[in-house]
Amino acid sequence: MKLELPLIATERLFLRLAIQEDIPAIVAYYTENKTYLTPFSPPWHENFFTEEYWHTQVENNYLEFINDLSLKLFIFPKTNPTIIIGVVNFSNFIRRSAQYCNLGYNLAEAEQGKGYMTEALKAAIQYVFQELNMHRIMANYLPHNQRSSNLLKRVGFLVEGYAREYLLINGQWQDHILTSMTNTQWKVIQNP
Repeated sequence: MKLELPLIATERLFLRLAIQEDIPAIVAYYTENKTYLTPFSPPWHENFFTEEYWHTQVENNYLEFINDLSLKLFIFPKTNPTIIIGVVNFSNFIRRSAQYCNLGYNLAEAEQGKGYMTEALKAAIQYVFQELNMHRIMANYLPHNQRSSNLLKRVGFLVEGYAREYLLINGQWQDHILTSMTNTQWKVIQNP
């Protein structure tokens, strides 16, 4: 499978891997939304909010994508494609007999309630299923996070279970609702 860097376009958004020129926008996005995102986030790396950290991370994200390990997309509005309003991450790619990955996402507080994440997830999931030929995507959310529950249902995820003390979020082990979505168009790809 030949991997080309994705540029996913929707009606109102562009989704793509970050490049070095995006680093000030990444730092601005996370700095402006730190208070809003912290209750839903794993512990921040000590240098997370610095350009130095993101110089390395942008390169790592690129290498992980070309090595079929992850796809970490930033969301840019078409009306102003120099600012970042959110993130859609597909991580922990497992191939062979499993063919699955994990989904994580976040959206700027000021952009909530406009349908941007629904639009972004539909397009990104389609890319991961069609272009990367992933069979299963798993996503988990905190039981009290009704927005994530509604979002995942809206885009087609089904609840599969409940995991106690599943992830370290905001400094505490938190229970999570486990969901997944499968690719009904998945194809076996023969290696030459």
